[in-house]
Amino acid sequence: MSFNSEYQPFFQPPGWVVRPVWILLYTTLIISISLVYSRRDDIERFGFILTVFLAQLAINIAWPAVFNSEQYLISFSMILCMVTLSSLYLFLTWKSIPEASKLMLPYIAWVSFAGIINAAYYLKFRT
Repeated sequence: MSFNSEYQPFFQPPGWVVRPVWILLYTTLIISISLVYSRRDDIERFGFILTVFLAQLAINIAWPAVFNSEQYLISFSMILCMVTLSSLYLFLTWKSIPEASKLMLPYIAWVSFAGIINAAYYLKFRT
């Protein structure tokens, strides 16, 4: 997180950790959706699965701007959507491409952790 605040929860990782983690996570996302795309003809509801993946990705890309504007409740809601959509993607791909599903687990864990950090900011600064 690149948020400039004097407050930081004690469990918030330092900034130098965040960038490499996201590089790794985006790499796993790319591999996951590539696996799904490569087998698109064999997968039922491919269009829906792709829509779910792209929706969670769009929310992920928009999230930092909302969080950095100190809209903590909205940004927390966005995280809940990301986790829900990512979990749905995992569920929908589990039987046909379990490797693609498993690649989502670190992402879901990290986004959930970001949700805990986001909740700490919300609780600290709610009005």
